[in-house]
Amino acid sequence: LVQEQILNSLSFMGESELEEVLRTCSEYLAQNEKLAPLQRMLILRAIEMMVRTNLEVLEVDTAKIIIFQASCEMTRSKELVPEWQQAASNVLVAVGKRFMNSVMEEMLTKFQPGFLPHYYVMQTLANLS
Repeated sequence: LVQEQILNSLSFMGESELEEVLRTCSEYLAQNEKLAPLQRMLILRAIEMMVRTNLEVLEVDTAKIIIFQASCEMTRSKELVPEWQQAASNVLVAVGKRFMNSVMEEMLTKFQPGFLPHYYVMQTLANLS
């Protein structure tokens, strides 16, 4: 119940100040590395909701910030943490509906010679196709 209220509040604020709320959420995730996966997932879900409902007005600079942060969130842990990493993947897929090239460029940076790609990188690419 509290989680849904937080999601709804962030989404409501995003309706009037989309760019500011998205950038603030992204900065908060970047600056608070010790934040628990559940809280990280909640913020990522809010970002996804705002992106999905306001995709047509999302500015490219903000989209790139969100893409980078979601990509970092998705691959931060080598271990699978499905709720957190799926939330990050969902953000990338949502942004990719309008900024496909930017999302694909970021995903390609996650491929390193001699290493298997992260599970959620592959999952994201599949969901983008």
